[in-house]
Amino acid sequence: MTHPTSNLLAKRSRWNAETILILLGIVALALAPLHFYPVFLMKVMCFALFACAFNLLLGYAGILSFGHAAFFGGAAYFTAHAVKEWGLTPELGILVGVFGAAVLGLVIGFLAIRRQGIYSTMITLALSQMFFFFCLQAPFTHGEDGIQGIPRGHLFGLIDLKEPLHMYFFVLSVFLLGMLAIWRIVNSPFGMILKSIRENESRAISLGYSVTRYKLGAFVMSAALAGLAGGLKAMVFQFATLTDVSWQMSGEVVLMTLLGGIGTLVGPVFGAALVTGLGNYFATSELPVTLLTGIIFMVCVLIFRRGIVGELYATRLGRRVEQSRKD
Repeated sequence: MTHPTSNLLAKRSRWNAETILILLGIVALALAPLHFYPVFLMKVMCFALFACAFNLLLGYAGILSFGHAAFFGGAAYFTAHAVKEWGLTPELGILVGVFGAAVLGLVIGFLAIRRQGIYSTMITLALSQMFFFFCLQAPFTHGEDGIQGIPRGHLFGLIDLKEPLHMYFFVLSVFLLGMLAIWRIVNSPFGMILKSIRENESRAISLGYSVTRYKLGAFVMSAALAGLAGGLKAMVFQFATLTDVSWQMSGEVVLMTLLGGIGTLVGPVFGAALVTGLGNYFATSELPVTLLTGIIFMVCVLIFRRGIVGELYATRLGRRVEQSRKD
């Protein structure tokens, strides 16, 4: 019989190992701008947060949305307008974008969760396209030109974000806070109920849970976090355009999540890094970029059916680590 003290020590050692890995990852991100182009790294973190926000809805609530570009791009427009036209500071502008994305998520989610399966997915796509055409004709978005020349300003009135490293560490801080929020949601009682709804919705209803409210809550949280990524992206590149709200952007975030691993916390981060890295690498190439990228993605999906991180979790070592955490 195993002594309780030994089990406690084993758990502490596992948690210490995980803590060390997390700290190493943070240190690596902190040192990354010394070796890589900071703007590229910020782009990866923005899209990684966007993919993780989408994964919160698909991977843990089981709801597939083809309209997440509305939240990402909508927040980019709201943030850009608030900072450029209203003169708000960067942090307040991003909060405006997050609030706007949450309101959009409330409206779209309220309509979409009333149906299931492909019908719910098509509703998100249709409403997202409606928002796209709204952005095309609304005066404050400047149509096809978008909102350009967004001033980065001073964070809290003190830190000049025009300095690349200042902006980088601001994006890194927001990215880590966003990941921490997603981790907390997933590992909370709310997250456990979302997983039960994903696995067996009828059973969750029979246990007395208000499935509709939990789904709507997940939708709004996912939209708000996607808006956080969109607001950050607008501040990094200092513009917001129709590309951010197009259906292609919704498809891209689905691809990132599939490549990384649905239902895994860090899988979408790897998927976003892969998609963004390939796009950046082939941008200056004379080769047919779209064709090459499509072939690479197809091969990855065929080889890694659960996604890159999902396949890692499915190995014997991954299963043992997962089981040890449950124990």
